[in-house]
Amino acid sequence: MKMDAAQIETLFTRSDGSFAFARWGRPVCPIVFGVDDATLAVVKGAIEATCQLAGHDMGEMDAELGSNLMMFFFSDWAELIEVPGMDRLVPDLDQMVGRLQAADANQYRFFRFDEAGAIKACFVFLRMDDHLADVPAQTLALSQIVQSMLLWSDEAFQDQSPLAIAADTTVLRPDVAALIRAAYDPVLPHAAQDPSHALRLAARVGAVQ
Repeated sequence: MKMDAAQIETLFTRSDGSFAFARWGRPVCPIVFGVDDATLAVVKGAIEATCQLAGHDMGEMDAELGSNLMMFFFSDWAELIEVPGMDRLVPDLDQMVGRLQAADANQYRFFRFDEAGAIKACFVFLRMDDHLADVPAQTLALSQIVQSMLLWSDEAFQDQSPLAIAADTTVLRPDVAALIRAAYDPVLPHAAQDPSHALRLAARVGAVQ
């Protein structure tokens, strides 16, 4: 079942009422920290599959940043403060860590944007608490990559996961997959702040399903 414009608009409308859409404007060049080789293969496979779905390039090295999709798996938020150079990647790192500790959060995503408003980097932080540790690696990887491919609302997917179960396999929901493909239509801009962008996405969702 395809999404209509109102549903799409909700997915990009933030809790403060503002509409904000952005997609990657350059190839995704990932690096993953804190996992074993088997999990690394699963994570990179999920990134490759999602980029292929979007029709977007995946690369080895970004000319400006080196790696531009950085994923960190760890057991305690305080570990981030000890990572050399992390304070240069994430502004106000100490305050961010304090807020996440106070909220007992187990995940956080931070985006950086280019002059046109397109995503140029994404940092994914996963504190592997008991809940995340129980999630299969494939499910966790796919969920995080999908939420890193677009600048979704901070309230998107709170009530319903972007994933579904099909024949005992975790897959991306067809309506979300269609929306990601539509969002990467070369005709569309990399970023938009006008809710009318949801109408353009909805028109293309119908075309790609």
